[in-house]
Amino acid sequence: MKVRVNLNERSYDIEISPGLLEKCGQDLGILPSPKCLVVTDDNVKKLYYRKLADSLSLAGISCTAASFNPGEGSKNLDTMAFIYGEAVHAGLNRKSFIVALGGGVPGDMAGFAAATYMRGIDFIQVPTSLLAMVDSSVGGKTGIDLPEGKNLVGAFWQPKKVFIDPGVLKTLPEREIKCGLAEVVKYGVILDSAFFDLLAANITRLLSLDLDFYSSVIAKCCELKAHVVSNDEREGGLRAILNYGHTFGHAVEAVSGYQGIAHGEAVSIGMCMAADLAVSLKMMKKEYAFMQEELLKKLGLPVRVPKGLISAEILEAMGTDKKKTDAGLTLVLPLKIGAVELRRGVDPALVLEAIRGRCD
Repeated sequence: MKVRVNLNERSYDIEISPGLLEKCGQDLGILPSPKCLVVTDDNVKKLYYRKLADSLSLAGISCTAASFNPGEGSKNLDTMAFIYGEAVHAGLNRKSFIVALGGGVPGDMAGFAAATYMRGIDFIQVPTSLLAMVDSSVGGKTGIDLPEGKNLVGAFWQPKKVFIDPGVLKTLPEREIKCGLAEVVKYGVILDSAFFDLLAANITRLLSLDLDFYSSVIAKCCELKAHVVSNDEREGGLRAILNYGHTFGHAVEAVSGYQGIAHGEAVSIGMCMAADLAVSLKMMKKEYAFMQEELLKKLGLPVRVPKGLISAEILEAMGTDKKKTDAGLTLVLPLKIGAVELRRGVDPALVLEAIRGRCD
């Protein structure tokens, strides 16, 4: 399967096929340099780096790995400095390229490194988590975290290509699969009610990791995101809808200290908060919020905040969100399944009420 992201001279293809990890070097041989740096984490390196390196070697490309501790805690300036250093030691020049191998954290780090090393070099996305396959590997948003908030430093830098091998999902922990499913459900809620219905009718195939079905699900998510990105590359309007559940979710992550709750889990909770707020604002019927919550629960995703997190602190953390303007927070709120709307300047008291409703 192939999905095209149309961005004029920055256009690229997303290829989706089982076994692609061992074949992608064939396509990369057309790039102008025989050197690359593979940015990954220690867990992914053990599983997939050798397969990728062998594939690249067959195409005449030599690679070096820059590997770091897995998890959001590594997505910082210190790790970025390490990646830059490894790029220099590997002899990368302006015609070299970087490969992102892994989930969202390696993808974000590799993309930002590519955007800034020698003022910008090419990079390739090879996502190995479901979340990265359906969301973060597509669209060119890269970034790192600061102590003050998530993704506060970053750049828009499109990959030259995205290679997705659904077969690697078989080695993912169940929790990671479920985290990716939160982003999958997001696409149905914000853009495509028929896709949402398809997911709801195929819970068993999703939970049993039916790779044929997953290939089609991943392709559909990529098509939907490609449509949005092609129409709004730099989040000037339409692309903001992809943040559905994320403003709440990022705040939940921050208050938790990025411990004990994964990104996809936080997004699931954030989607429920956003739906509750939409119901209280009379933007959406309660039945749609119920449909969303039921699907998330059936997929094994949390819909309530873990014990110990304080609602007022979550609201305060939302204040550092990079989508905040002088008019207040920009929130993506649902109108029904398949349609959302951007709302600015929502009464903080109502936002706090929606957060409290999901806290124990």
